[in-house]
Parts: sequence; structure tokens; C-alpha cells
Amino acid sequence: MATTLRTPRTTSTTRTTRTTGRGGRRFSGALMAAPALILFGLFGLVPLVGVVALGFARWDGLGSIGWSGAANWSSVLTDGATWQALWLTVKVMVISWLVQTPLALALGVFQAPHGRLRSLFAVLWFLPLLLSAVAIGLTWQALLDPSFGIGATPGLHWLARPLLGSPDLALYTVIFVIAWQFVPFHALLYQAGIRQIPTELYEAAAIDGAGPATRFLRITLPQLKYTMVTSSTLMLVGSLTYFDLIFVLSGGTGGPGTATRVLPLAMYITGFQSHDMGRASAVATLLVAFGLGLSLLTTRLSGFTRMDSQQEGL
Repeated sequence: MATTLRTPRTTSTTRTTRTTGRGGRRFSGALMAAPALILFGLFGLVPLVGVVALGFARWDGLGSIGWSGAANWSSVLTDGATWQALWLTVKVMVISWLVQTPLALALGVFQAPHGRLRSLFAVLWFLPLLLSAVAIGLTWQALLDPSFGIGATPGLHWLARPLLGSPDLALYTVIFVIAWQFVPFHALLYQAGIRQIPTELYEAAAIDGAGPATRFLRITLPQLKYTMVTSSTLMLVGSLTYFDLIFVLSGGTGGPGTATRVLPLAMYITGFQSHDMGRASAVATLLVAFGLGLSLLTTRLSGFTRMDSQQEGL
């Protein structure tokens, strides 16, 4: 009977110890995450709440703030300029992804093998990431000047045209500059992803007679699935933040006309040039909601949230 009575006590003590241990680990984890969560709340959530509230107010940026209800939202959602800016934003997003992804993947494949020449190229391609968007914008604005830029070089006279001043070419010129700046970053992501692929997969495929193209299509691309999802998410959501570069290249107007006036630039012009902070806050809220929805949709459709192992059994 004595043994029978001690067994439940021992089990109960063990369960209590385990529960206490788990609770302690959870408390320690919450304690370590608290500073980051507090900073995120102060500098992320609080300003976001302020912007959302300001979207229902009337304010010129200097005077007193007045309540306007849903007037700002009604004005923004019924304004054709808003939908044109949103369409240009989506256009920049899609074309940038179509241009940057294959270039970054090709450069990542080229840089993946170890070698001095490839390392040198990796350093050179990384240089655009070290420059500010303002410096890049001013540099390309000078290079694309039809009178004094690269179009004045012998043999390159076909570039002596107002690429940034043409309503038909300005947006695509901006996308080219964006790709020039960010392709190296995504190439580094693909390079790191390729270097994580086990060499045994390639050796086994080579023994089976698979050529380079087959190994790339059957091994490299499938193993880069999550790298591609990460790169695409950063690329698509990052397209919503191309304000500074477009601002410099277009002279702060989103021109010529409204050819490059994407949604972030339209928000700036509405708030700081038209002095309508209420409508600008509504546009900012729309931009945040669009970016959040796009990010969630990308991760959901790709299955990225499940994080299934691609190297199971190796």
C-alpha cells in the first residue's frame, strides 16, 4: 500500500515540475522579447494607429485638427488619381519582379561556386547596395541627361533622348534604375540558398547522366523554393517603398505629368505639397493595408508558413 500511495505523489510532483519548467521558459522568453515588443509598439504600432486616426481628421499640417469623418476616405476612394497611382504601383511591382528575379537568379547561380573571380564580381555587384537612393537617383539623373549624359558618348547617341522626360519611357527607366540597385541583394540571397544545397544531390544526378540544365531544373530550382518566396516577398512589398528614388528621378513631381506618380509619392504630394494630411493619411493606410495583404497572400499561396523540410532523408 505504501508503494501504491507514493506513485501518484511522484507522478504529480513530476508533472508539477514539468509545468513549472515550461511556465518558466515561457516567462523567460516573454521577458527577453519584451524590449523588442515595446520598441515595436512605440515606433510601429503607435504611429500606425495615429495615421489611421488622422485619416478621419481634417488637418493642414500646421493648424488645429478637426474631425471630418469618412470624408477623406470618400475623397480618396472616388478620386481617379488614387487608382491611377495604385495601378502604377502594381505595374512597377510586377515588372520589377519579372526583371529582377531572372537576373538575380542567374547572378546567384554564377556566384555560388567558390572562386576569386566570382568573389570579385560579387563585391562589385554589391556596391549599389552601399549607396543611398538619393545618390543613385542623382547619378542616374545625370547619366541619362540627353545633352551631357552617356548619350553624348560616341556610339551611344541612341541614348541621347529624354528617357526620364518621356511619358512613355519614364516609368520603365525608373524600373531599370530600381533593378540596377536591388538585383545584387537578391542575387546574394540566391547565392546563399544555392550554397546550402547538398552536393550529394548533384553528384547523384551526374552519375545518372543528368546534364547541367536538368540539374538546374530538377534540383536547384526546387531547392530554392523558399528562397524564391523570401526574395519575391521582399521584392513585391519593397516595391511599395520606392519613394525616395522615384522622387529624385522625377524631380519630386512624379512626372512627366503623372507618369511615375506611384502611391507613396502621391501620398507625399497630397500631404506636403497640397497640405492635406487627412487625405494623405488615408492614402498611407491604404498603402499599409495593400502591403500587408500582399505579404500574407504571398506566404499563404506559396505554403511558406508550413516550412516543410526540403532535405528530409538526406
